[in-house]
Amino acid sequence: MLGLAVETTQEATLPDQPPVVVLENLGKHYGVDAAILENVNATVRQGEFVALLGASGCGKSTLLNIISGLDVPTTGAVEVPVDGAAFMFQDSSLFPWLSARENVELALKLRGVGRKARRARALELLELVNLAHAADKRPHELSGGMRQRVSLARSLAQDRPLLLMDEPFAALDAITRDLLHNELERVWRETQRTIIFVTHNVREAVRLAQRVLLLSSRPGTVVAQWEVSPEHRRDGAKAAELTEEITAKLREEIRRHA
Repeated sequence: MLGLAVETTQEATLPDQPPVVVLENLGKHYGVDAAILENVNATVRQGEFVALLGASGCGKSTLLNIISGLDVPTTGAVEVPVDGAAFMFQDSSLFPWLSARENVELALKLRGVGRKARRARALELLELVNLAHAADKRPHELSGGMRQRVSLARSLAQDRPLLLMDEPFAALDAITRDLLHNELERVWRETQRTIIFVTHNVREAVRLAQRVLLLSSRPGTVVAQWEVSPEHRRDGAKAAELTEEITAKLREEIRRHA
């Protein structure tokens, strides 16, 4: 459902899957002259991994807030799953007095899961993110990357069909970030969640996503999209070429609105 102004490199991803998120002419304004988003049109399909790119302040986080239900659009419409979305933020936001397992269990408790079942499920989820060995450690005993993995496990514990991720790896060093890219890709394939991932990092977007959407500078609207094919994942040269193409378009948008 991307509009005529959108550039594409290949056909849309997962054309046979039902839509999970549909945005139609969506806008968000704060007062007459403060448009954050304008005429955003996009569809995200079941099981798809979509990355959102754009300059700082273009409305990426605002768009996630609207999709999650934390905010409402000023104009247009948004369709999301009835069961809602889980949200993973840049900061792990773990409760410091709870262990890794207890932080994950809390999300299960809020869903009404019984004590015995939620303990078992929390351990399963920590195993999924390769942290079962640290289940009893508190946040201050974990590295930044480990805390983000606990946060991911907690988000998965909410058992929502849609996972929204707002620059979850931005504060991590490059090596840790690359390791978590591998973990996230594996978890995504195993859980078949639909993921919308906000990032400033073009390389990260190409590394993780099936499709990359670029928002213009404020007011943000979708101005281009690229499909990341399996060939891009196998061929480093092709991935680098796509990364450079997206980076050039991003720079063009930044200069246009400077």
